[in-house]
Amino acid sequence: MARPIDALLAAMTLEEKIGQLTMTEGSGHGVARDVQTAIRQGGLGSLLNVHHAPTVRELQRLAVEETRLGIPLVFGLDVLHGHRTIFPIPLAEAAAFDPALWEKTAAAAAAEATRDGIMLTFAPMLDLARDPRWGRIAESPGEDPLLGSRFAAAKVRGFQGHALSDPMRLAATAKHIGAYGAVTAGREYASSDISERSLLELHLPAFKAAAEAGVAAVMAAFTDIAGVPAHANVALLRDRLRQGWGFDGVVVSDYGAIAELVPHGVAADIAEAAALALNAGVDIDMMGGAYRRGLPAALARGLVGAEAVDAAVMRVLRLKEQLGLFDDPYRGLSRSAPADDGLVRGLAREAARRSIVLLSNDGVLPLPPTLRRVAVVGPLAAANRPMLGPWAALGDATPATTIADGLRRALPSCAIDVAMGTPIDGADTSGIADACRIAEAADIIVLCLGEDDTMSGEAGSRARPELPGAQRTLAEVMLDLGKPVVALLTSGRPLIVPWLVERASAVLATWFLGHEAGHAIADVLTGAANPSGRLPVSWPRDVGQVPIFYAERPTGRPAEAANRFTSKYLDLPATPQFPFGHGLSYSRFVLSGLRISADEIRSGDDVEVAVEVANDGPAAGQATILLFIHDPVACVARPRLELKDFTRVGLMPGERESVRFRLASETFMFPGRDLSPVLETGEIEILVGTSAAPDGLLRTSLRVIADREAEPRRGAIPEPRTESGPGR
Repeated sequence: MARPIDALLAAMTLEEKIGQLTMTEGSGHGVARDVQTAIRQGGLGSLLNVHHAPTVRELQRLAVEETRLGIPLVFGLDVLHGHRTIFPIPLAEAAAFDPALWEKTAAAAAAEATRDGIMLTFAPMLDLARDPRWGRIAESPGEDPLLGSRFAAAKVRGFQGHALSDPMRLAATAKHIGAYGAVTAGREYASSDISERSLLELHLPAFKAAAEAGVAAVMAAFTDIAGVPAHANVALLRDRLRQGWGFDGVVVSDYGAIAELVPHGVAADIAEAAALALNAGVDIDMMGGAYRRGLPAALARGLVGAEAVDAAVMRVLRLKEQLGLFDDPYRGLSRSAPADDGLVRGLAREAARRSIVLLSNDGVLPLPPTLRRVAVVGPLAAANRPMLGPWAALGDATPATTIADGLRRALPSCAIDVAMGTPIDGADTSGIADACRIAEAADIIVLCLGEDDTMSGEAGSRARPELPGAQRTLAEVMLDLGKPVVALLTSGRPLIVPWLVERASAVLATWFLGHEAGHAIADVLTGAANPSGRLPVSWPRDVGQVPIFYAERPTGRPAEAANRFTSKYLDLPATPQFPFGHGLSYSRFVLSGLRISADEIRSGDDVEVAVEVANDGPAAGQATILLFIHDPVACVARPRLELKDFTRVGLMPGERESVRFRLASETFMFPGRDLSPVLETGEIEILVGTSAAPDGLLRTSLRVIADREAEPRRGAIPEPRTESGPGR
């Protein structure tokens, strides 16, 4: 029977209160004896990395039957892109531009994780990322705040469902609030020194979207923003997150991060660190022991008040109440795994197919059914563990489908020969001779290159995000054979390979796609699935361009070829190898007839934007349509392009459809000079296309009127005009 949490709080000793604010780590199937002792003494409120149902049941029994107050534990785990069934990494899945898919995969992961006793996931990771050197770009939804916001809301819905008490759902944690993705030089755990405007416009919208979607928890970032660590940032956690956005859930620290306020240089000792974090609004101390060791001294020295401790404990108890733990502390543990996981594996295959981005193709793809022999070459050709990527939870690599196996099953009448050539990393080239032997006998070479799963994710920063080891040597030998070469890039980030893009017949970003990687890749290569993924990040030509992104602000000296004193490089184009939103298809989508329902929009009104999309290609396919705006004259210079909406449309060959967007007047607001939202009178450009490439965008304009002195001119959307620009 549920116990009133206010009564529990009133009955607690200080040690028991601090226990509720303390999270420690188990180890899969068990925990150390001192952890069990701490549970019995009421010294722990939550555990992470315990994911064995019998162990969870026993530890929960200790908490509810052998402690003075019987308060259940919360068990957490990083269920980031799957639990036992592994889906594509978030950066890959973001390429689908499909909130419905993102929600489905989160719900499937939650259903698996709760059977193992997990109640809280440290996901979704929502850090905006524009630097491929940073390893955690793999966990990010990419470079755009709107895309990140849609991803955030979908993942929260998927993990949490309609009620946290649902035993098949997880409490989600939006992480890592701050500007973790803006770390200096892409170096893990480094400082982020950015403007308040960048924080507000770029790095916080996804977290606000998660809060609005009802996310149960938020995790602070390891890093600081302009010298103020996130775990001690009152303006960020208390003023903006709690008071500004109305978030009333739990704020959890990152692993050991409260204690790290001492080496950060803002706390002299553990008591000061504990006080800074609690006063900022951090409720749960993960693995640092800072609250247990520091809060008693902080209270005695007057650095923090007892009311702050009580408020944090109440938020933790409320989460446990919302999870239904006071009614059923063993939630989810009585459910057995389904006899057939075919539906979940089918979803994993669909998600993987839709995450693949066809970067270039000279017509070699899809592979013809008449192929007699294919050489599958490279260190990722027969690899299974790397297919899962970083943060693969409890994913077993054994059933992961390799690229070679996927092609064998997709092309049963074709001989599939496999050679590694080189390892993923290291200088060993002794296997290249064997790779040449099978390649010379083949009709086509499928070149499987990229990273190991340990090269991305946390602590996976790479100063040179290129092909590691001797892979370039292998690739160039294959390219020199004169055979058609299809290059597959398995990675957690854009890899800088302009030489490969220039020479290969086709290049695909296949990321880390999860258990169904091999099947999904084979589906796309053979045309069983039409590639529909679109880049959620700009793909650089060179590391010297980094960070690179589509939404730059204009300069007073835009690039001019004939003028040295303009914004450009002397030795390289300033444009990316591939722009945000880029992705080819076996269809050919043509956009035309961009039109709007009114010439003007006033505060409080909305306007409809429509565009015709036609499939002029030979195959059915999915088009992703992006709607941008540009405010050319404003009190604060606005980016050249700002994504404001996107949608997908499926079309058969020869079919066309009118795609419609509705924009409210709030769409055209932005933080003014004082960072307060403003709506200014003026002309706004509306741009629609399939990527952020300027030459592929249709354009029209709309006048925004900031007052309501007269009614806007409204009317039905006119028929499409024929004098529209190109789009594909």
